[in-house]
Amino acid sequence: MDKLERLLNLTAALLDADRVLSAEELRRRIGGYPEARASFRRTFERDKEDLRNMGIPLRVESIPGSDPPIDGYRILRSEYAGRDLRLEPDELAALHLATSIVRLDGGETGLRKLGGASGSVDAAEVGHVPFDDNLATLITAAAERRAVGLRYGGVEREVEPWRLSFSRGHWYLAGWDRLRDGQRLYRTDRIAGAIQLLDDAARPLGTPTDPGKLRGWELGDEAPITVRVAVDADQAAYLHHLIGEDSEPYDESGVVAFEVRNRDAFRSFILTFLEHAEVLEPQQARDDIVTWLEALT
Repeated sequence: MDKLERLLNLTAALLDADRVLSAEELRRRIGGYPEARASFRRTFERDKEDLRNMGIPLRVESIPGSDPPIDGYRILRSEYAGRDLRLEPDELAALHLATSIVRLDGGETGLRKLGGASGSVDAAEVGHVPFDDNLATLITAAAERRAVGLRYGGVEREVEPWRLSFSRGHWYLAGWDRLRDGQRLYRTDRIAGAIQLLDDAARPLGTPTDPGKLRGWELGDEAPITVRVAVDADQAAYLHHLIGEDSEPYDESGVVAFEVRNRDAFRSFILTFLEHAEVLEPQQARDDIVTWLEALT
């Protein structure tokens, strides 16, 4: 977890708290801090100072009932949202332009409070970022290090969120699937019904999958399989280029191996080579291609 992500998570946890939180509580909820106590204290002090330098109203209060007194922290929403940002006219114009061309679902963006909701800037909308109650629940779960219950692909899941990413027009949730005992990646608009907050996360934060770096056949929550594909000799270099550096080097026979997590996307990819490609292994992937092609005829 980089510093910016840690500061965002820290701010979200402090804003969402209904009471003051100790440094140790914040450490457990957020993650990303050093394990050694002395290193944690130094990093946490720097983070507090960074928040103050950004003008965030961080409160320090004694935790009720603690003896000796223990410092606790929180951010009051009224103080955080009600600050006068004193934006200059050109800054307001830039903010207005940004919120005009990229729309966030869910109502007002809050720009009106800054004096930028009306103005002379007129721009065509070039993008929009979806947002709903499920995303809000996932953000809360990630900030508080809690698991969530959700239904995906017709199956009930229990997931400990690691990261939410927006890529290629969709939100993705990367996290640890408790029932499958492995990391999984979910496209949030394919989650059926409401997401439920569960108990505290038990597994340490891992390195989440970045959907922006994945190809179509890797974007899925299916159990990964390694496939071996043979192509005509004059197509081998091109296939290896498309698959990327993570694939095994192709040999003289034009055979490459790579990991697949999305069978639908894999079938579409192989079809682009027409009769110039053949799935060799595993047998289940080969049979799947044959069955799919026979259904098309």
